[in-house]
Amino acid sequence: GQGLPGQPVGAQGQGLPGQPVGAQGQGLPGQPVGAQGQGLPGQPVGAQGQGLPGQPVGAQGLGLPGQPVGAQGQGFQGRPPMGAGGPGFPGGPGGPGQPGRRPGGGIGPAGAAAIGLGIGVVGGAILSNQLRGVNEVHQHRETFVDGGVRYVREPGRVIIREEGGPAYIRHDESERFSILGYRPQVVHEGGFIRSYYDRPDGVRIITVTDQDGRLVRRIRRYPDGREVVIIDNDFRPRPTRFIDQVVILPPPVLTIPQESYIVDAGVADEATIYEALTAPPLTRVSRRYTLDEVRYSPDLRAQMRSVDVNSITFDSGSWIVEGGQIDRLATIAAAIGKAVQANPEEVFLVEGHTDAIGDQDDNLSLSDRRAQSVAEILSRDFAIPAENLTTQGYGEAQLRVATDGAARANRRVTIRRITPLIAGSADQPQ
Repeated sequence: GQGLPGQPVGAQGQGLPGQPVGAQGQGLPGQPVGAQGQGLPGQPVGAQGQGLPGQPVGAQGLGLPGQPVGAQGQGFQGRPPMGAGGPGFPGGPGGPGQPGRRPGGGIGPAGAAAIGLGIGVVGGAILSNQLRGVNEVHQHRETFVDGGVRYVREPGRVIIREEGGPAYIRHDESERFSILGYRPQVVHEGGFIRSYYDRPDGVRIITVTDQDGRLVRRIRRYPDGREVVIIDNDFRPRPTRFIDQVVILPPPVLTIPQESYIVDAGVADEATIYEALTAPPLTRVSRRYTLDEVRYSPDLRAQMRSVDVNSITFDSGSWIVEGGQIDRLATIAAAIGKAVQANPEEVFLVEGHTDAIGDQDDNLSLSDRRAQSVAEILSRDFAIPAENLTTQGYGEAQLRVATDGAARANRRVTIRRITPLIAGSADQPQ
């Protein structure tokens, strides 16, 4: 049995309600458990290769998230051809896949190369997988400044602080898949890096990054050759400065109780969590946003309801979730699994946050790694397809309780649905 998304993986691997797999993990047949795994259970594909109910099969391939690209497509239809130029596109300023320098700052070629090396384009993920705490991360950190931009490079991640701007963290977009046991086929082509992950059901997941490790697209390819773009982060020119990706919006006007806007997974039931994770934006979405805009814009993310995973605790300086805590994610996993069954193209952002105690770089690294740990458990132990999740750490930048001291409420992992934001959904506001 392959199991259902969101259902705990029983000891017999049948996908029946039961206890989640512990550290040793029995898993499902064909599901990754640690380094030896073979991939996640996929979505069933009909016998005649028609794909998912309600999904049109088209040949033109517009390249929109959730829309098929066609049997021949690579998921890049509609973008300028190679060498066409234009900022942020291969062949534009800065060379293939590299952001150019421009007046006003931004990441330069040396910084882009450092990012690529740090987040695993050149093997950083291998060492990152072996680290178990921030003290071990310290032993492998390198810091340098280029063109007014400060880089803190560590295995699997790079922390970037542009002059006059906030610090943010970038991570290896393939690391989570590797930890789950996927064995990727990696192809360097035309300024892009394509990582192919094959699942036992014949579905192939394609993660496309540029040369400095930035996620460009994530694609699901079915056995009949159809492709569906789940995440498209490159449908418009890429800014060279972080600040240009930050969307400023007025705060949403709440017409629902605060406890329904930010749901506490520790006390809420599955129906309440499901409602929060499938609700439309609080305000009508005026346009389609890139994943980077969503990741780096608090005002934009605030348009979507969220669920705080307060039931998971971490040792100081660690991102490891002990086996005894895995059951605490069962309710939220069931809600996410139900949502993915209803719409296999849903995308959920798993966010990591810390309090203001400690070093800012450490807090960014910890929060990013903790978010990834929760995402790994949702896929490994509850069969949530890895491609339906994306992660981001924010460190102490978004405190829920305004204090410089220790505050448990600020140490949290938050999950929210972002599909309407990155797909330009016509969902009506609440």
